[in-house]
Amino acid sequence: MNESESLLKLVQEHLDEFCATQLREFGAISEDLAPLVSYTQALLQGGKRFRALFCYWSWVGHLGTAPIQSSDQRARSAEAMVGIAASLEMFQGAALVHDDLIDQSDLRRGQPAVHKRFETLHKNSYWAGSPERFGVAGSVLVGDLMLGWSSEIFGSALLNAPSNEVSAACRDEFSRMRVEVMAGQYLDVVEENAAITRPVEDAVGRANNVILYKSAKYSIEAPLLIGAAFAGANPDQLRQLSEFGVPLGMAFQLRDDVLGVFGDSAITGKPAGDDLREGKRTVLIGYTRASLTASVGKLFDEMLSSRELTDEQVSFLQQTIIGSKALEKVERTITELADQAMAALERIEIDGQAKAQLKSMAQRVIDRQA
Repeated sequence: MNESESLLKLVQEHLDEFCATQLREFGAISEDLAPLVSYTQALLQGGKRFRALFCYWSWVGHLGTAPIQSSDQRARSAEAMVGIAASLEMFQGAALVHDDLIDQSDLRRGQPAVHKRFETLHKNSYWAGSPERFGVAGSVLVGDLMLGWSSEIFGSALLNAPSNEVSAACRDEFSRMRVEVMAGQYLDVVEENAAITRPVEDAVGRANNVILYKSAKYSIEAPLLIGAAFAGANPDQLRQLSEFGVPLGMAFQLRDDVLGVFGDSAITGKPAGDDLREGKRTVLIGYTRASLTASVGKLFDEMLSSRELTDEQVSFLQQTIIGSKALEKVERTITELADQAMAALERIEIDGQAKAQLKSMAQRVIDRQA
């Protein structure tokens, strides 16, 4: 088992132990609360764990420039890093729960989304009222719980921070990440609803702003900054990490957008063309719309806004995107952003093993199929 695999094993154990504690505490209140924890645990199994790994290797990479610590302090810091990585995965889970609800996505990694699990619970229990509304309520509460739990895990880990200054720096980065994700999520919802009333020529710029704050910064940049901050990195080192993390995060999300339209459902765990069915106004869609005539653009918008697309309509939209050269443009942009990120990584002076790991992970982020 290599170092990354060992970390992920420890992170999973940390999350499992935390959830077991919550289950015991909830059990003392009511057995009806058990699904809140079991659905959380189901979501926290597996996944790519990019955020945990980027955070960890950024921490490792900057330890060489960190203030000198005793062996005991270093051991406590290593234990704390597992908690910090686990908190990022809990936060990611919360974001997924709310995102699936907002997007009305029925599947997550090939399994029922949390709101669909609550719907099924309602139906199988023969309860009164609407299963759909119960699903909404349950998933909102699970997402909120996971947000709170991520902060709790993060705060507990920081009790072993090497200094108050390091703890404060990490809290600042974590708080910024939370706010930016919520801002980006709201901008995404606004764009889905308001795009038809706004200039088509600005669509790509608006979409880029959405993915920067909704995904790019918290998926890559924030974990890098939190890991480095925990090692005591200085502002210049953090700036250099941002120069690597932001373009890589943008490439990561653009790849996600391509997979959301053209991905293999057997690999992604979501229906083919899922982003089209959800009416997502991505960069891919922005490039497409900019190239269409008024009449075709109107039809394209109507289909994208319907949320009830047939397989034939999904195929029509996919072919329209390909014919517009939008897919080529996005693939070219991904390559350019990846090159920019890799060049920035080469300029960063950190531990060689950590740099190699970050480079390898960056390549996997760009080339992924799910």
